[in-house]
Amino acid sequence: MEKVHITDEEKLEILKKYIKNNKLQVIPSKEKYKIAILNFLIESFNPEKQYTEREINEVLKSFYPDFAILRRYLVDYKLLERSKDCRLYWVKK
Repeated sequence: MEKVHITDEEKLEILKKYIKNNKLQVIPSKEKYKIAILNFLIESFNPEKQYTEREINEVLKSFYPDFAILRRYLVDYKLLERSKDCRLYWVKK
């Protein structure tokens, strides 16, 4: 996946548009916006910890009802890694 550059100003504008009361209103279709949102969400996880799928879901559910799609995007965009058996997840370093 090609690297997308997002300035701090752009990130702030994107987050203002899509995050209200710490809830994601809609998953943006524009790639740059989606990446900004995913980078915001990954900050909710401790990079030193391994999480179960249930723990990942609980955190993501607090942002958006379709937590499974957010989890899938975090893995697809290589912000979150998981074990081969899909039991453990961790923030990619």
